[in-house]
Amino acid sequence: MNFEDLKNISIKELKGVGDKNAALFARLGIESIYDLINYYPRTYKKLPPLSKVSELKEGEICASRLKMADDFYYKKTANNAVTTVTGYDSTGRVSLAFFRVSYLRNVLKPGSEWVILGRVKRKGRNYAFEMPEIHKITEYIESLRNLQPVYPLTKGINSKAIAKYVGVSIEQFSPFNEDLPYEIIEEFDFPSMTKALADIHFPIDNTEYIKARDRFAFCEFYKFFIELNKIKKAYNKLKSDYVFIETAEYERFKTLIPYELTKGQKDALSDIVNDVTSGFVMNRLIQGDVGCGKTIVAFLSCVLCASNGFQSAFMAPTEVLAAQHFTKFSELNERYKLGLSIAYLSGSTSKTQKNEIKENLRNGNIDLLVGTHALIEDDVEFEDLALVITDEQHRFGVMQRDTLNKKGNKPHVLSLSATPIPRTLASVYYTDLQVSVIKDKPSCRIPIKTGLRKASERLDGLRFLYSKVKEGRQAIIVCPMIEENEDTNLSNVTDYSKFIKDLMPKDIRIGILHGRMKNNEKNRIMQYFANGDIDILVSTTVIEVGIDVPNATVILIENAERFGLAQLHQLRGRVGRGSEASFCILINGSESEDENERLSVMLESDDGFYIADEDLRLRGPGDLAGVRQSGDIRFKIADIYRDRDLFVKAKNHADSLFA
Repeated sequence: MNFEDLKNISIKELKGVGDKNAALFARLGIESIYDLINYYPRTYKKLPPLSKVSELKEGEICASRLKMADDFYYKKTANNAVTTVTGYDSTGRVSLAFFRVSYLRNVLKPGSEWVILGRVKRKGRNYAFEMPEIHKITEYIESLRNLQPVYPLTKGINSKAIAKYVGVSIEQFSPFNEDLPYEIIEEFDFPSMTKALADIHFPIDNTEYIKARDRFAFCEFYKFFIELNKIKKAYNKLKSDYVFIETAEYERFKTLIPYELTKGQKDALSDIVNDVTSGFVMNRLIQGDVGCGKTIVAFLSCVLCASNGFQSAFMAPTEVLAAQHFTKFSELNERYKLGLSIAYLSGSTSKTQKNEIKENLRNGNIDLLVGTHALIEDDVEFEDLALVITDEQHRFGVMQRDTLNKKGNKPHVLSLSATPIPRTLASVYYTDLQVSVIKDKPSCRIPIKTGLRKASERLDGLRFLYSKVKEGRQAIIVCPMIEENEDTNLSNVTDYSKFIKDLMPKDIRIGILHGRMKNNEKNRIMQYFANGDIDILVSTTVIEVGIDVPNATVILIENAERFGLAQLHQLRGRVGRGSEASFCILINGSESEDENERLSVMLESDDGFYIADEDLRLRGPGDLAGVRQSGDIRFKIADIYRDRDLFVKAKNHADSLFA
């Protein structure tokens, strides 16, 4: 079967997935069979072998094959519901306790036999399991053959349920057609598509998992480079209909900027001017660390475009960031009497305003359109679009950027990125672009002071954070999870926000932000924070990009050991946007000395390029315990740091295909 065809088969086609389960899966972004099979585990665990009751050890996770006694007891109270029953084998008895579970009477019948899995506790002279897992005997024995997948979860669904439906789907719809050329599969000795899918979810051992993961990582890279080569081929020395000249208005504005541009900014601007006056289409990336001043370089490019009589578009990944850019550009336009017509378009723009903007855009009455994904809607038409700018370009897919580019007749393309890529990978990663790097920062920027603390020192960090809030500043707390996960003890936004509300005085305004919120809700919260209506924002890494709040001067990152250094640097860049001293507090939840050594790189430097290189050096090839490394948002399973050899080989094969 063609694997892509599974996108058209709803998950409801699986037996046992009704509306209720489908709604839970939808919260994980799973709506089709394709989504389900592509929902990779975040790690794996080995089930313990079966133990007799006499072999159980207090404090350890054990599995035991037990018969159920006839002492089943269920009691419901106002706040809880308790179920107890005794399990036994030939060597002894063990008590089982379950909370808030009402259906077990029809499962744990007297004489029925099950495998009970959980952490062993002692109650008096006897052993006990509290909230253990219940497995059918044959299924558990079969599961001992493989590593068991542990998936990212949402409340109401566990890894066991996801694994069940993944297994059923693979069995029902396989075999699958290959998505790589056969010569590549043979050269790298990759498993077949069908075997790789089985092994990525249910590997027998680490070796089988690595083979499957390498295949999917290579495939992601390969398809990525094929798309880039298509764009590269289209733009390679493409003659431009928009040949700019350096106008007097552009030169006037450069002299009016109330601060000296850095060398990096001047060099980037010179590269842009050389491109747009060359007679060929520009396809350039400005790569610069957080706070290096990429935005003013982009706006200068828009002024140059408008003064040549053409239109430009500036697309940002979030409404809040797009609105902030629009406000900043409008202020510069008014202050220096540039005479530009600047408009703002997003999903929340009213229908009347949208229609007016679109009409003025078609008529050429708008010089610069700033907005979000709304810019790529079909009915957004420009009279003479000559320059397209995407901010945080890696947040948009290749096709999204290409759609905006096609709004004009071969417009110049300028991309901005604050994600430093190690020098060893940059030339490969940006294979389709000319790159300008801004490494220096404006002199007005105050370096962010960074501290590393143990989990036991968390309250000290929170006291410091509170002291800054009392001074009138704002703060951000980052957690790696949205809600409690039964398989981890990581900090999560849901519980942490409750903890902070209980800890802080009642007058401290606390907000929550995470990726599962609807876009309009996320934008609303970020706008509140930007306006100063939230004192402390508890967020996942969704805060990594899309907000610029000069009054935010403290960021505390929980479980910092779970993030790559490059991503921590991006998160740190959410503060220090103004003239006040700013602080970053990293909490090492593991308290591992190895992690302390790795995280100490953040204390040594605020150079994103140095940090990215150290990230690459320290992270190494990765291992089974850290299946999905944090940091690169472009790929689902591949990681350009860990898989750099596959990355280069995939590029070579994609290039050969186009050659």
